[in-house]
This record gives sequence, C-alpha cells and structure tokens, in this order.
Amino acid sequence: MTVAVAAPAHPVTAPARFAILRRHAGALGGIVVLAVVAWQLGAGPLLDGLRALSPQVVLVALATGLVTTACNAGRWRLVAGGLGLPLRFRPALADCYQATFLNSVLPTGVLGDVGRAVGHGRAIGAVARSARAVVLERSAGQVVLVVIGSAVLLTRPDAFSVLLPGRAAVEVVGAFAVAGAAVVLAVPRLRSAVATLLADARTGLLAPRIWPGAFGLSAVALAANVTLFVVAARATGATAPVGQLLPVVLVALFASGLPIGIGGFGPREAVAALGFCAAGLPAADGASASIVYGLLTFASTVPGAFVLLARRGRAAAATGHTAG
Repeated sequence: MTVAVAAPAHPVTAPARFAILRRHAGALGGIVVLAVVAWQLGAGPLLDGLRALSPQVVLVALATGLVTTACNAGRWRLVAGGLGLPLRFRPALADCYQATFLNSVLPTGVLGDVGRAVGHGRAIGAVARSARAVVLERSAGQVVLVVIGSAVLLTRPDAFSVLLPGRAAVEVVGAFAVAGAAVVLAVPRLRSAVATLLADARTGLLAPRIWPGAFGLSAVALAANVTLFVVAARATGATAPVGQLLPVVLVALFASGLPIGIGGFGPREAVAALGFCAAGLPAADGASASIVYGLLTFASTVPGAFVLLARRGRAAAATGHTAG
C-alpha cells in the first residue's frame, strides 16, 4: 500500500527565506553579540543583574521613564508644531509611552516610533509630514547624545578604545558618509526626500523658537538615562566614580540605539563590558550593569503596555458597538 504525502500548501521559497532572514537580521545579530558576551564572561553577569533588581530601583526606573517620555513628548510636540501639525501633549505622552514599549519588545527598536508617526499622520491627514516630524525629533536626541558624548570622550582619550582606534573610527565614519551621500545623489527619489527633510529641519527643528526647547529637552532626557545607568551600576556593586563611568555610559547608550537586537540588548552589553575594561574596571561588572539597565528600561516602558491594551480595548468595544 502506497501512502501519498501531501506537499506543503505554501512551500517556503529561497527568496522568502531570505526575506525572513533579512527582516530579523537585526534581532539575530543582537542575539549573536549577546551570546559572544556570555561565552566570554559566563552567566555571572546575567545572574548578578537579576539579583540586583529590587522594588526601589524599579521605582527609580519608572520615575526616570516618566521624565524621558515626557521630554520626548514635549520635543515631538515642538517639532510637529513647527511643521504646522497639531499635537496635544497628553496624546503625545500616551503615544510616546506606547512607542517606547513597542520599541523595547520588537526588533530594530524603531517600530513603535513608526507606529506613532503613522497614527498621528492619519489622524491629521499628513502621514509623510508626520513621519518627518518623528525623524527630526528623534534626530535631535541623537545629536545631543553624539555632541555630549564626543565632548566627554575627548577628555578621556583612553575611552576611544571602546569603539575603534581614533584614526580608524574617523575613516570608517567618513567612508559611510561618502557612500551614503553617493547613494542619495544617484537616486532622484532619495535626493528629493532628503531635500524635503532638510527643508523641514530648518522650520521644524532649527527655527529660533524651537531648537532651544528641542535640544534642551533632549539633554534632560539624556541626563535621566545616564542617571538610570549609574543606578544600575550601583545596584550591581560598582563603586567607581561617576566621572569614570560617564564615558562608558554614553557610548553604551549610543550602542542601545543601534538597530541590532531587541531593546538594545546585545551591542549595549558588549560595549559596556569593553568600556569597563578600558576604564580599568572588571568587564563582567560592565555587562551586569548594562543588563540591569536594560531590564530597568523595559520596566520603565510598562505604562506603554497599559496604553496599548486600553486603546485596543476601546477599539474592540467601538467595533462591537458598530456591529451591534
């Protein structure tokens, strides 16, 4: 008797597998980096990080999360207003909480921001301009991080070993900048998009009535994040002075923003371990502090989960009411 085996209804083709791999490459890259850190340092940093959690540090995380989220919402409101987009603070705060929660649980770390840009844009009928407003306000935060981080690193040349040797770093950044500029100039659609973004930057971010508030709020948010990282380091037993930790913390925060891993885990732990080592501190302490910081950062986004659930509940109730 011959038994026929049915072929899969939807076989996964090679292009489909490649698309899936490309979609999750960032998350896989973060897992690989985290696995390398664990292989080099063992499970000790993770266990130490879990033991360091306490109700007190979680409360600190919630407080700093409120500060950073409020700063982000205020910055978004300023930039959106500069572009002529109406945005009230309370909805902006709820959107930012939801976005930070989604950023922490979804790959690439930006999908939550994409969602708030699209949602606000649809509500006011200007999706493209709303997306540019979110890009600009996020860029303001990164500019402040890079400027302050560079200033601090220049006072501690040994901390450059966390990244690359100084000349190599300049060459790599220069090569990426030249390649990016060449691609933009070669593709008309990209060239037009960049020109529009720069025009919006002049009115929505760099206007005299907007940039002091936007960059000032970014500096306050950065200070809150640095404070939380130091709290995490203290919770794991690190006693080094804040001045010694500051360059490492700033570089680790920059690594958190890379589109690798989930919630910043992976590159942040690797950079923190290398940074602690460059500062003459145990690498395992850096990894432990970074893990605690990541867990506390996630805890600080939990209000965003409640925002998401409440909105889905209201949407389901509205749908049921309409259907009835």
